Amino acid sequence: MRAALRDTSLLLREFRLPLLAFSVLVGSGGVLYHWLARSAGEEGGESLAHAVYHVLSLVFLQSAVDRFPRVWFLQVFYFLMPLLGIGVLAQGLADFGVLFFNRRARGKEWQMAIAATLREHVVLVGLGHLGYRVARYLHQLEQDLVVIEIAPHGDTAKAIQDLGIPIIADDARRESVLEAAGVRRARALVLCMQDDTLNLQIAVKARSLNPRIKVVVRIFDDDFAQALEQQFAFKALSATSIAAPAFAAAAVGIDVTRPITIEGQTFSLVRLEILPSSSLAGKTIGEVEREYGVSVVLVRRNGALHFHPAGDYRVQAHDTLAVMAEQSALGALVAACTS
Repeated sequence: MRAALRDTSLLLREFRLPLLAFSVLVGSGGVLYHWLARSAGEEGGESLAHAVYHVLSLVFLQSAVDRFPRVWFLQVFYFLMPLLGIGVLAQGLADFGVLFFNRRARGKEWQMAIAATLREHVVLVGLGHLGYRVARYLHQLEQDLVVIEIAPHGDTAKAIQDLGIPIIADDARRESVLEAAGVRRARALVLCMQDDTLNLQIAVKARSLNPRIKVVVRIFDDDFAQALEQQFAFKALSATSIAAPAFAAAAVGIDVTRPITIEGQTFSLVRLEILPSSSLAGKTIGEVEREYGVSVVLVRRNGALHFHPAGDYRVQAHDTLAVMAEQSALGALVAACTS
């Protein structure tokens, strides 16, 4: 509804010249008819308001007076005014009606109208493989989202639009495009393009429009990503830093989440399968946490889940543990689990 109201106001603004011309025609025609009718002693010249109403009626082939005028110049006025009024208004009304009742066919304008209704949303730039997955994940998290993609591909764009996410098909380097996506009102900007220079250029421009916006940028170079975080307070993620922990964990048969940093310390959530030969089997949760400096978040045993198990809960073979641990503690913990 908000998008429809916004779009209607934009349409009215676009067709303001035909509407203005029609208004001027009716107003000036009313003044002229008022003067002519009074001078000829014809009905309709009693007041200016009545004359204007009468002209408006004539445009739509109606009459506000009871009888046809007797003088020739008012008779000409009766035939000429509808032609002029319809000529001025018809084309504008036809175009307005088509666009009003077929909003989605206008593509970009409708997407911008939807984006204009959002507040505290996320603006995502780039709808490649990474951008597509980020968009779907943000949608699953029930986050309002606007996507900017200069050349959205058919299947990918359709899948995102089917989720109700607006896609603005334009170049995000243009300030007007960032404005249309609502960067000034957004709380976060996610840059998923494969060009580090373009990502940085858009990030800086968006920060100039909205100094408080959180910027998350994809960077391929690890050192460059670290420098961006230090100098611009961007959240810079390199592809190698994201993928490396997952590859290493898969090699030793465990699952590990991407590291997070809390108060300068880096943590990951790790899923561990307790083998019968593991040195962890038989130990209590308290012993595991004290010995390795970790926090056991969950234990799964025989299909049953035990969240935040007590310190005296004893680990058994074939248990699955979810453990929050610092990066430095992971090595010893994985070695104990797989030994």
